[in-house]
Amino acid sequence: MSTALRRTIFLVLLLIAWEAGFRIFGWGWRFPSPTQTLQAFYDGIVHGELIQATIASMARLLISFIISLLIGTTLGFLFARYRLLDDTIGFLVVALQTIPSIAWLPFAIIWFGLNESSVIFITTLGATWTMALSSRTGIKNIPPIYLRAAQTMGTGNGFNMFVQVMIPAAFPHLINGVRTAWAFAWRALVAGELIAKGAGLGQLLQDGRNLGDTSLMLCIVIIIAVLGTVSDHFCFKKLEDKVLERYGLAGSKS
Repeated sequence: MSTALRRTIFLVLLLIAWEAGFRIFGWGWRFPSPTQTLQAFYDGIVHGELIQATIASMARLLISFIISLLIGTTLGFLFARYRLLDDTIGFLVVALQTIPSIAWLPFAIIWFGLNESSVIFITTLGATWTMALSSRTGIKNIPPIYLRAAQTMGTGNGFNMFVQVMIPAAFPHLINGVRTAWAFAWRALVAGELIAKGAGLGQLLQDGRNLGDTSLMLCIVIIIAVLGTVSDHFCFKKLEDKVLERYGLAGSKS
């Protein structure tokens, strides 16, 4: 039995159990049935609310995620290469990672206002520190012989060394950092949108709570889960497989 078939059977059984639980235990408005959830999906798509909110959230997420990858990878490289920075700023980054990014939202509102910039700011924070520590670990674990061999062949110690040797050698750690940063960015984004103004999945989730519309709320949760799963499987995993195969590191996959 293929993996796809097993997953399909599991989802069908899950829907049956869900509908049975709704009817047997009488959840009512507290938790919607599959039929009510599908109706909410239909209404949201026909009226455009779900589509508009998804596009707005994805735009904020992609902007924040790209910024966090650039900043995080750069910081990780600096921490791995310079002991002084690692012992000072690197130590601070470890402490900052323990702070939920939503805790910075009051500061973001004071600095930027209750707008899109505040959401992008805390979403970027949600992913940057994880990416910085993952890239630091990956670069630190590169066997020194790789770097010496590259220098012998004239790569030097600058940008060429970073792009041609360090990034591929550290890729297994980097891709794990990217996946984790993506998940953290999603969490920070939705949390920020729950409070900030404007279209977005988080704001639509808040609207559902205010109206007591649990069907709409569950739709938002499902959309976030599906987008996260699809992006991880068809983007990050495919990228990981191709790069590991390209550099002969496929055997190192867990």
